[in-house]
Amino acid sequence: MTTGAPTSPYPARPRRSRLGTFLPLGVAAWLVLEIWLLTVVADAAGGFAVFLLLVAGFVLGSVVIRRAGRRAFRNLSETLRAGSPGAEPTGGGGNGLTMLAGLLLMLPGLISDAVGLLLLLPPVQKTVRGYTERTIDRKLRATPYGSFGDAFQQARIHRPDGKVVQGEVVRDDARDSDESSQEPRPPLTR
Repeated sequence: MTTGAPTSPYPARPRRSRLGTFLPLGVAAWLVLEIWLLTVVADAAGGFAVFLLLVAGFVLGSVVIRRAGRRAFRNLSETLRAGSPGAEPTGGGGNGLTMLAGLLLMLPGLISDAVGLLLLLPPVQKTVRGYTERTIDRKLRATPYGSFGDAFQQARIHRPDGKVVQGEVVRDDARDSDESSQEPRPPLTR
C-alpha cells in the first residue's frame, strides 16, 4: 500500500553533527570578540602598544614552536638510536600541545594569546591531555567497528542509486605468483 508521498530518487542527506553546526558560530563569535578586545585595548593603551603586543605574541609563538619541534626531533632520534620502536621517548608527550600553544600565540588576538600562554603551563597540559585521551578512547569504543583498522576492513563502495557494494581488491602481482601453483584463471571482465 502506498501513501501517495513522492519518493526522491536521491538518498536522504545525512544530518549535520552538533560540531558541524556550532563550530562556525563559535569561530565567528571568537573572531568578533578578538576584534572587539583589540579595539578596547587600542583605545586604552594606543594602537602602537597593540601592534607591539601582536608582534611579541608572534615572535614568542614562533620560538615556542621551534623549541617543541626540536624537542620532538631529538626524542625521535633518541628512540631510533635506542632501537626500540615501541618505546616511549623520554621527556616527550607535551610537544603537540606545546605546538598548539605556539600556534595560538602566533595568531593575532589577545584571547588566543591568553589561551596559548595557559597551554604552556604543565598542569594545564596534563589536564587537557587527559581529557583528550579519554574523549578519543570513548569515541573509539563507541564506533561499531571497534578501531580504525576494522573500519578500513569494512570499506564499502556507495553507488549513486544508494546501493552498497562490498568487494575486495585483486592485484595482478599476487595472481602472477599464484599461477605457478594453481591452474590458470579466466581473465577479469566487467
